[in-house]
Amino acid sequence: QVRLVESGGGLVQAGGSLRLSCAASGRTFSYYAMGWFRQAPGKERNFVAAIIWRGGMTSYADSVKGRFTISRDYAKNTVYLQMNSLKPEDTAVYYCAARRLPSADFGPWGQGTQVTVSS
Repeated sequence: QVRLVESGGGLVQAGGSLRLSCAASGRTFSYYAMGWFRQAPGKERNFVAAIIWRGGMTSYADSVKGRFTISRDYAKNTVYLQMNSLKPEDTAVYYCAARRLPSADFGPWGQGTQVTVSS
């Protein structure tokens, strides 16, 4: 069974950086895509970034392009989200999710990690 555990959230000032981690376990992820999503209070959960585990192809939401970078570490079975030049509007709970290719649906999900950016 796939298990995802996020970490690395916290409080940071605008313009600062954070790196989120998603430790994945339960199976081999060669045929998976891994994604980061976020949900701000009172809003729906939105896509942030994704990476194809095998090959490393990435995609990003327009709102984070040029500021966020998704990457993965094979040896540690971990996906990262490096967030630079953070803005108050980046404040949200960030979730990691897995997608078994070629399915279009993400799931399962991690428990989430809070990111708060102060102005």
